[in-house]
Amino acid sequence: MTYRVCFVCTGNICRSPMAESVFRARTVEAGLADLVEVDSAGTDGWHEGDGADPRTVSVLAEHGYGTEHTARRFDRSWFDRLDLVIALDTGHLASLRRLAPTARDAEKVRLLRSYDPAAGSDLDVPDPYYGGLDGFEECLEMVEAASDGLLAAVREQVEGRAV
Repeated sequence: MTYRVCFVCTGNICRSPMAESVFRARTVEAGLADLVEVDSAGTDGWHEGDGADPRTVSVLAEHGYGTEHTARRFDRSWFDRLDLVIALDTGHLASLRRLAPTARDAEKVRLLRSYDPAAGSDLDVPDPYYGGLDGFEECLEMVEAASDGLLAAVREQVEGRAV
């Protein structure tokens, strides 16, 4: 049975496609690619149909990640098929939990940086869209730091299903 993870930011062109790409690479490295499906979406539909921001693509490529991405808006009906919904900041977390049809679905929503023990109490991944390339680099560093903890949590869930 496939374990499904969806990363969510505002427009689905910067943070969430970056997190999707990094986490997909982590699942491949861990030998879990056949067991874990990774995708992303936005809380808003401003960029539906667009590719990832060129700065996102550039930073990912510079660090050895690929991305084939088309922005889309998160739909509440997806909760039924998703195991984990990863919000990139507290605003997304609140929006997604309000959107969840049931309390059980709302429990599926987590903040990405909550998987990074070094993050402390600041669990938002700042939106790099209105800044320069430095913000995209910082975003990638935060995503990578949290991805190891997220991978460990997902691995535990996947292995628990195999029992």
